[in-house]
Amino acid sequence: MLAKITATFFVCIVLSTGAIAQEEAKKEEKPVKGYGFKIEKKIECTDVKSQDNTGTCWCFAGASFLESELIRRGKGKHNISEMFLVKNVYKDKAMNYVLRSGKANFGQGALAHDFINAVDRHGLIPEEFFDGLDEGVKKHDHGELEVILKGVLDALIKQKKLSKKWRVAYDRILDVYIGESPAEFEYQMQKYTPMTLKEKVDFRGEDYCSMTSYTHHPFYKKFVLEIPDNNSNGSFYNVPIDDLVNVIDNAIENGYSVAWDGDVSEAGFSSRFGMAILAEDPNRGDKFSKPGKEKVVTQEMRQDSFYSYSTTDDHLMHLTGISKDKNGNKYYVIKNSWGEVGPYKGYLHMSEAYLRLKTVAILVHKDGVPAKLRMK
Repeated sequence: MLAKITATFFVCIVLSTGAIAQEEAKKEEKPVKGYGFKIEKKIECTDVKSQDNTGTCWCFAGASFLESELIRRGKGKHNISEMFLVKNVYKDKAMNYVLRSGKANFGQGALAHDFINAVDRHGLIPEEFFDGLDEGVKKHDHGELEVILKGVLDALIKQKKLSKKWRVAYDRILDVYIGESPAEFEYQMQKYTPMTLKEKVDFRGEDYCSMTSYTHHPFYKKFVLEIPDNNSNGSFYNVPIDDLVNVIDNAIENGYSVAWDGDVSEAGFSSRFGMAILAEDPNRGDKFSKPGKEKVVTQEMRQDSFYSYSTTDDHLMHLTGISKDKNGNKYYVIKNSWGEVGPYKGYLHMSEAYLRLKTVAILVHKDGVPAKLRMK
């Protein structure tokens, strides 16, 4: 079991950075003609970005999701600073870790609701005013930063008494590695603070809900999802998988995009081919060149996969549309944060079977949820 956990952890970290995916994608950048994908519904979104050598997919997916939300709501096109929110979530996670005497997860990962909560608490800054990079540096890398932050916190929790200075010292480390975020900036010919910009675009965190689908808790109730990156103990509405798929379909059909949290460690997930499929025969050699039979996913399969660590919350992405292959099979168009890699320049087509088994959770605007389900 230890070997399985260690292997899973290693895969999650490497995939989160996108290092393997970017190298893999360079090998093949031609669209998979055998599938003949045709996008049937597309939500307007901003350009593909890269999280580079960080485990901050949650913020890149969250920012992309919010940017689409602002477009949908007529608030204009904005390029949100991910690192401003990452920096503040590092602070929130540090307080949680210290108050729990180290009996909590601390790392680069988080979930979509952490992004929403961070915007609520800290506001927004456009990327042009805070990119989190040193001058001349073009790629993010939080490897050393995470080691230093956790080292400081682990030393602190061994102390019998803490002064107020530790928070100042911790914040200073973030300033050195990510930069000092501006208290005020002039944007679109008007002065803002992060909070006044949030108010200007009329962002309200309570408008968004997190949903999942597991049987170890009652359906149509909320519960705290037991996954490592749920540092903030966020609650999720629990619904049957058919309802969860209906929420996604209803949202996309009505112009709402979806933040997707799930597992990308399956052999059927390939950024090189821009696809995520759940082939009935995983060893089928032509699975990435032409459509074939996929597994029929049940609620029980989802639960077994979750219990066995076969499904873990590896990665967050932004679901922006629905497509079909030449045989009429449905797929979901997913915007990734590994840069413009693969045949679809940073996008993937995820089959419904893959989505049914490997979705851990979603976040969506409450108005994107079907009315009948909202009543439940």
